[in-house]
Amino acid sequence: MRRTLKVALLGVTMMALAACSEADQHQIRNLAMPDRASEQGPYTYELWKWAWVAALVTGVIVWGLIVYAVVKFRRRSPDEVPRQTRYNLPLEVFYTIAPVLMCVVFFFHTVRVQDVMTEVEPDPDVTVEVMGQQWSWTFNYGLGEQNVDATGYDGDYAYDEYVYTIGDGNEIPVLVLPVNQRIQFNLHSPDVIHNFGVPSFLTRMDVIPGRINHLQVTPTVEGTYPGKCYELCGVYHSRMLFEVEVVSQEEYEAYLADLAETGQTLAEPLLGGSEATTQTGLGESQSQEGSQE
Repeated sequence: MRRTLKVALLGVTMMALAACSEADQHQIRNLAMPDRASEQGPYTYELWKWAWVAALVTGVIVWGLIVYAVVKFRRRSPDEVPRQTRYNLPLEVFYTIAPVLMCVVFFFHTVRVQDVMTEVEPDPDVTVEVMGQQWSWTFNYGLGEQNVDATGYDGDYAYDEYVYTIGDGNEIPVLVLPVNQRIQFNLHSPDVIHNFGVPSFLTRMDVIPGRINHLQVTPTVEGTYPGKCYELCGVYHSRMLFEVEVVSQEEYEAYLADLAETGQTLAEPLLGGSEATTQTGLGESQSQEGSQE
């Protein structure tokens, strides 16, 4: 009977996997995670993977105890009543201590990964000023040498001159980044809380009005990746999308030169308040109060 059940289970599993497309099988192997395209990404993936392992081990133990109780203490005849047990001290100690130990282990590894993902080194290779506004993104790139001691507060920005690109309800903005360079994103918001995230980087961070959050990422694979706002920020939140293009250093510098040639140059980054171009959405011509046309 056991052998029959094992063969049946294996057959069902093989049929299910055979019915999956190549993309589905890739997702299964990745545990529904995107491919890692940043230096920090594997830390998040390893935490996610071992959380699955812990959940599976817990499930197997619980299922095993359920099956054991069903078989061991089943009624064997119509007149027989299984022995009733008020409590089982070893089991009660186990299911009290085991969850506590699991929470401690999960907490330790979560904090360790969080420290890696939020680490801010004092000398990033590139600093990008990012503004999330209702409902799109503005990206400001510095020209020339950067001052690594600048924080972005009170006008002490990392560069003396910036080029920028802005998205709107009709056009998704593109964020261009050099590969294998540590990028610092200074995150600004003029209106409500947004959240800046790139799934393939396996990291994200809140964009909060009145506060500048700092996020550092090192892209490791050239390519095009989707990015989006992860925080419900208003009626057109679904349009807060952007594209990330990770390119070589030469292509990155050429891109900045192209933006400068088109006149998209400012002495300071385009940030917040009355400088923000707040979009009211597709097909709506009336701009919100306080926005700059």
